[in-house]
Amino acid sequence: MSDLHAFVTTANKIEGYRVARGFGVVRGVTVRSRSIFGTIGAGFQTLAGGRIGLYVELAEQTRREAYELMIQHAAEAGANGILAMRYDASEVAQGVTEVIAYGTAVWLEPIATN
Repeated sequence: MSDLHAFVTTANKIEGYRVARGFGVVRGVTVRSRSIFGTIGAGFQTLAGGRIGLYVELAEQTRREAYELMIQHAAEAGANGILAMRYDASEVAQGVTEVIAYGTAVWLEPIATN
């Protein structure tokens, strides 16, 4: 599965490769909430202004989890790449956020050069 990481891009193609087969849209979805301790800690950070590290770390973890799930689903479909990868997020309840990573799962082959 680690090979798949090299072939994930927001672009619609990867230079030097051609799409030999498409597997359709794959996605990874996760839903996270802030803990009461995280909310209190972030509240103190907002008083000082600037970067709110607790929220940044939560966002990073949530995106990473959605990304890894998307890659897992692509590998299960038989893909070795994901094109047009995107993230989206929405609040499903107060303090509860859904994050989705999605893209088009494909089988990429090197373009032969003469």
